[in-house]
Amino acid sequence: MDVLVACMGNLLRGDDGFGVAVADVLEDRDLPETIDVAEVGISGVSMAQELLDEYDAFVLVDAMEKGEEPGTVSVKRASVPDVDQYSDREVASFAADMHQTDPAKVLVLGEALGVLPEIVVLIGCEPTKTDELSDELSAPIKEAVPRAADQVEQVIEELLSS
Repeated sequence: MDVLVACMGNLLRGDDGFGVAVADVLEDRDLPETIDVAEVGISGVSMAQELLDEYDAFVLVDAMEKGEEPGTVSVKRASVPDVDQYSDREVASFAADMHQTDPAKVLVLGEALGVLPEIVVLIGCEPTKTDELSDELSAPIKEAVPRAADQVEQVIEELLSS
């Protein structure tokens, strides 16, 4: 099974750099050859370009605000929103800048382009701050990065064994 692990984030927006930090940790791990880890920044276009390689599963790692305790890592099988509920203009705008965007919009973009695999897993971390100009992760997010990388490996293991 070919799996894309796309790690989103902006290194200059504090905890929004979470996904990038997870990608850095995963680079040092011994992942199977069928797993591609990509740091896709904040652009939906970068993510969509990575998905053009036709993967069997997609794991999206990002800072995701859900109202939980900062540093909380969540893993969830995603359901793809109905593309028809968005105008072509809205879908096109999702490609421009994904900072502080609902991960559902990333999925809508991938679905609209016909590149989103059937299996999609979201791994998120509750941030403390993403609005300030800073290249530092907060303490709870720094502590969450290796836990999130462990979760990515667990998801990969489950996908490859199914």
